[in-house]
Amino acid sequence: MALTTDAAASRDGTPAESTRNQQRAHALGLTSSTGLVVGSIVGTGVFTMPAVLAGAGTMSLVVLGVIAVGALLLGVLFGQLTRRVANSDGGVYAYARHEFGDFAGYLVGWCYWIQSWAGNAAIVSSWVFYVDALFHITPNGMGNWGIAMVGLWVPAVVNLVGVRQMAWFQNLTVVLKFLPLLFVGVVGWFFVRSANFGPFNASGGSLYSGIGIAAGVALFSFIGVEAAAVTAKRVRDPRRNVGRASITGTAASAVLYVLVSAAVMGLVAHHGLVNNGAPFVNAFESIFSQGAWAGRLVAALAVISGIGALNGWTLIVTETSRAIAKDDLFPRPFAWADHKDTAWFGILIGTGLPSLLMLWRYSTSSGLTIFTYLVDLSVVTVAIPYFFSAIAQLTYLVSRRRRVEGWRLARDLTVAGASVLFSLWVTFASGYQVVYQAMLVLLIGLVLYAFLNARRERLGEAAEPVELPTEVASAPGV
Repeated sequence: MALTTDAAASRDGTPAESTRNQQRAHALGLTSSTGLVVGSIVGTGVFTMPAVLAGAGTMSLVVLGVIAVGALLLGVLFGQLTRRVANSDGGVYAYARHEFGDFAGYLVGWCYWIQSWAGNAAIVSSWVFYVDALFHITPNGMGNWGIAMVGLWVPAVVNLVGVRQMAWFQNLTVVLKFLPLLFVGVVGWFFVRSANFGPFNASGGSLYSGIGIAAGVALFSFIGVEAAAVTAKRVRDPRRNVGRASITGTAASAVLYVLVSAAVMGLVAHHGLVNNGAPFVNAFESIFSQGAWAGRLVAALAVISGIGALNGWTLIVTETSRAIAKDDLFPRPFAWADHKDTAWFGILIGTGLPSLLMLWRYSTSSGLTIFTYLVDLSVVTVAIPYFFSAIAQLTYLVSRRRRVEGWRLARDLTVAGASVLFSLWVTFASGYQVVYQAMLVLLIGLVLYAFLNARRERLGEAAEPVELPTEVASAPGV
């Protein structure tokens, strides 16, 4: 995925071939990279989110708005980091490694890679609800697992074909899902009934517990703001376009989320919305009360939306592991690429792991429980990379290396500081159980790092620690 160098051009042949290689490497323009951000943010999660938010109450809409502001700040942050970090391949991983070294880079890359494919499992679990609704399938564990396999592996095949085809497919699915969602978010308000809105706090507990319920699914729905940053080497003129794509895509998604979620909560009675895996079916049936076709139409649109999100996230999973492997901080096969520069091994592993995770979840759980579990796991593991990105920028701004002064420094410090607090709050609001599970995942990754770092020391790629002389280390009392 690296840029074609002059040396590579001389090996490959003519300058024209070198130019074509560069064009293939930078296949995502501003429109496509913005589409990647929107497509990664607005997946099937938006079609399930109102049901989870309803469980927290109408105050969840306020939480959603706060999360949206935080996501926009992160979009600004990623744009600033991409302009500053020379090699931003891998996005959040590259920022941490640039500022804090290999260990921090690996830690962030590991967490982000885990949340990426676990997030794909969450997306496909929501996607299955709408496939069931579209074809009137009676939900069952193994049957739904088979449906999930289709949702995971069709995008994998699209990505294996090549990034240009992936970008075309991504833009198509974004258009197909954005218009009907806007329809619900605009026209749906003419059919909203105030009596359908539930209480301000419907969690049955404290306000804090309600915020925790809403914050988890709200942040999960905005994961993807970093999509353009992670795939920066695929973006033309990334120093300019990554920030633009991140902000534009996130802002459009935020407006859509608030309008649509509030509309659905007003279209469907509260008792019928809570624990409803496919709430948009009921919402469309409320608008078009004389035909069941409306419910099936929105189910079909949700299926298209999910495939588009899974398509974009399959690329992100692959590019994340490829970037780390190219720096020899991940197993080397993840950097293997074919003649189209497609990291096929990363695609296969990044799709196989959520396939196994879904097999386990469908064997032990059912319904919306599967979706919420996977959402919670994804949220905490992505909060860690967001936090490291924010403190990487903060470190630069308070150091002597910075090149910004005056009001620009105050602006950038505000963005970085707010992003630090936002990441900490999201982790805190997720609850101790999810943080505990994420900690176990992180510790498992450190075991892998021990072997990878030992290999790098043998190859001279990492400095070996200075040990005490043998006679000193073996002295009595030492």
